[in-house]
Amino acid sequence: MNIQKAKPEDHICLTEITKKSKAYWGYSEEQIEKWSNNLTITIEYIQNNDVFNLVEESKIIGYYSYLKQENNQIKLDNLFLLPKYIGKGFGVFLMNDFLQRMRNEKYEKIILDSEPNAEQFYQKIGFKKIGEFETSIKNRFMPIMEMNL
Repeated sequence: MNIQKAKPEDHICLTEITKKSKAYWGYSEEQIEKWSNNLTITIEYIQNNDVFNLVEESKIIGYYSYLKQENNQIKLDNLFLLPKYIGKGFGVFLMNDFLQRMRNEKYEKIILDSEPNAEQFYQKIGFKKIGEFETSIKNRFMPIMEMNL
């Protein structure tokens, strides 16, 4: 198992992982389709951002991506795994790689908008909830979280 920089041609695989991972939390196919634009990873996204794949036996099983922001801050934009790998330590493996990369690059703060079902995962890693916003689904709120490095 290793982490590799994503290539533009990975975009279809990463989109599939994103949609399957999101559906893991019980969202209907109809809801996933409504979110399709937000869950699609494009060639341009990979070319213009930092995207890293988790690879096991030459197969991409998950990935993370981040966006550089002002004030020495990073936004974790995506962290997704194929459903059969959720809850088995692979997410922690991805997060540890991401956090080490951010420390090596001397960033001071990480922010993210968490899937509500993943909030506890991020809290266990050390993120704190600093706010929330309502999503397109009534009474569903996305936690805004941060971690100081």
